[in-house]
Amino acid sequence: MENSKPNSKKKIVVFASGNGTNAVNIYHYFREHDDVEVSHIVSNNKKSRVLRRAHDLGIKCIHFDKEDLYDSTNLLEVIQEINPDVIALAGFLLKIPEPFLRAFPNQIVNIHPSLLPDYGGDGMYGERVFKRILKDKRTESGITIHYVSENYDEGEIIAQHKVELEGNEDLNSLEEKIHGLEYEHYPKEIEKLLY
Repeated sequence: MENSKPNSKKKIVVFASGNGTNAVNIYHYFREHDDVEVSHIVSNNKKSRVLRRAHDLGIKCIHFDKEDLYDSTNLLEVIQEINPDVIALAGFLLKIPEPFLRAFPNQIVNIHPSLLPDYGGDGMYGERVFKRILKDKRTESGITIHYVSENYDEGEIIAQHKVELEGNEDLNSLEEKIHGLEYEHYPKEIEKLLY
């Protein structure tokens, strides 16, 4: 991905709706990079922990309402002004609208807590995914990092990372394994997209 801003840092904007553990992990990964920064954390949930965490770390925060995303160009114009190289979704639960996809082609990426196409689609996130995996007694699972398209979890796959599951996995142990993969691999895959 070409950086159209000579002599300036490459920028990552992270969209998140919840706790923000992946967002914070991405920030810490790139904190030591001289030429990359997580410039903004963007959230639709003003009560989300991610905004508090970002504020505590000194990362610029943007809170928006659903209308700013879907019914106006307000948020799009703000993000275009920032001019990020990558927009990383990290536990962001709203669908990205078409104008964003057109404005940032092959620049918006997402992480999903399963091996897509399994357990993807509208409403499939977090614990809902883990419960289905456990119910189906899967012997392996993993994460998928993919480009964002007009449909939930159907964009081109960038990378998948797998983990074996034991017969006695529960919600906590599965979640821990998947989060471990996310924290290890998501920043590295974003880094590959920047260079």
